[in-house]
Amino acid sequence: MQIQRLAAAAALLLGLSGTAMAQRKPNIILIVSDDHAFQAIGAYGGQEARTPNIDRIAREGVRFNRAYVTNSICGPSRAVILTGKHSHRNGFKDNEHSRFDGSQNTFIKELGKIGYNTAWIGKWHLETQPQGFSYWQVLPGQGSYYNPDFLMMDGSKKRFDGYVTNVIEDEAEKWLDGRDTTQPFCLVIGHKATHRTWIPDTADMGAYENTTFNLPANFSDKYEGRKAAAVQDMSVSKSMIMGYDLKMFGDSAEASRDGNIKRMNPAQRAKFDAFYGPISDGLKTVRFTEEGFAQWKFQRYMRDYMSTALSLDRNIGRTLDYLDRHGLNDNTIVIYMSDQGFYLGEHGWFDKRFMYEESFRTPMVMRYPGAAKPGSVNNDFVMNLDIAPTLLQAAGAKIPADMQGASFLPRLSGKGKSRKAMYYHYYENGEHAVSPHFGVRTERYKLIRFYKRVESWELYDLKKDPSEMKNLYGQKKYQKIQAKLVAELQNEIGHYGDTDAMAIMRKGL
Repeated sequence: MQIQRLAAAAALLLGLSGTAMAQRKPNIILIVSDDHAFQAIGAYGGQEARTPNIDRIAREGVRFNRAYVTNSICGPSRAVILTGKHSHRNGFKDNEHSRFDGSQNTFIKELGKIGYNTAWIGKWHLETQPQGFSYWQVLPGQGSYYNPDFLMMDGSKKRFDGYVTNVIEDEAEKWLDGRDTTQPFCLVIGHKATHRTWIPDTADMGAYENTTFNLPANFSDKYEGRKAAAVQDMSVSKSMIMGYDLKMFGDSAEASRDGNIKRMNPAQRAKFDAFYGPISDGLKTVRFTEEGFAQWKFQRYMRDYMSTALSLDRNIGRTLDYLDRHGLNDNTIVIYMSDQGFYLGEHGWFDKRFMYEESFRTPMVMRYPGAAKPGSVNNDFVMNLDIAPTLLQAAGAKIPADMQGASFLPRLSGKGKSRKAMYYHYYENGEHAVSPHFGVRTERYKLIRFYKRVESWELYDLKKDPSEMKNLYGQKKYQKIQAKLVAELQNEIGHYGDTDAMAIMRKGL
């Protein structure tokens, strides 16, 4: 009898030990915003940025100074984050024709195998329903800024009152409140902000109205020697629409036809009209020069964009406060990142897509108590491709052999090898008239091959020309460097198995 009691006690202790071990696995919160430029974040030196909560993550953890994406566009970036595989391997290459194959493996499914409770709440934008999650609740398509609809896990569609960024955080906290607390969790919060058309919360309208933003030095770029840049359709001066983008509608009826505006309830609409109406009316008596009008549009764009980012940062603060209140901050990894970078007037542009630094590079900060030294800065090349293996290693899960990224956890302690080159491939051939292209970036140089819409090569010395204004491809002085970069590009294409790029390269230089 005594032996049985001892055996039972041992089994109980073993069970409790197993539960404790499971709870020591870190919780994970991955916050993915949309189109949030690193230039618009205080931790990255954004002069006018008001991002105290994103800055807090950097202050309490690590700021990745050289985080990049494999394909600078919304849906493909999310597919890369989920799978740890380049677009040609996960099948989601663009936002025009792709649908995510949810049957393929993801880091979420691997976390589920080792007992994680998993959820994705907010913007999804992968055209098919999420698979492998304990719970999901996602915006259809791009979602709406006001009174958004959500696709629910039970197959229904539900409309929520309020501003989308606030609603997403509300729903994320509800899920956290109701989760199984005996399991570690992984929650992905997908924000719509700061995606076009940059409509702020009514509480933030006018927040930057007295701010004059510095015009980027290359705002009036003429694109000499850069064929693809010359034919794009994403310039602030020519492509930004007065009503749709800048809320400068001719009258109330025109505003009511806008999809986002007509969703507003009477109180929201009244605040919208009270703020934007007088600005629009005031334009009727103003006569701009062409250059003056472009600069006015830039200021209006920046004020709306940065005001939209205020709610984003405030709700990131709510997430951090939730962890503090519930005693979860010491055992929870928090990563904030955007799905890609964005142009804030550089080259005269808004949007993303190009392999130039402003859209290729993305902000990423990480708080990981015990692993990421507070206030540290990492200057290694890391990519959204690396998120999946990093989180799996942190959780103690096996990293699938077909994941093409690499965990950057060893780099936080100065161990392991840093990536020497980064491979990029953008496929979409429609919106904004950006030519599909692929390329490689090394420590100092960048080589880009444009195809389809425009056939051309570009080479940049990023040390001498960080703004990428002077295409050096074909210059005699750079022949050896060019040949070395072409070989590096071919090596990266072969390494990742990008057969589309292989076929294009076989056509010759």
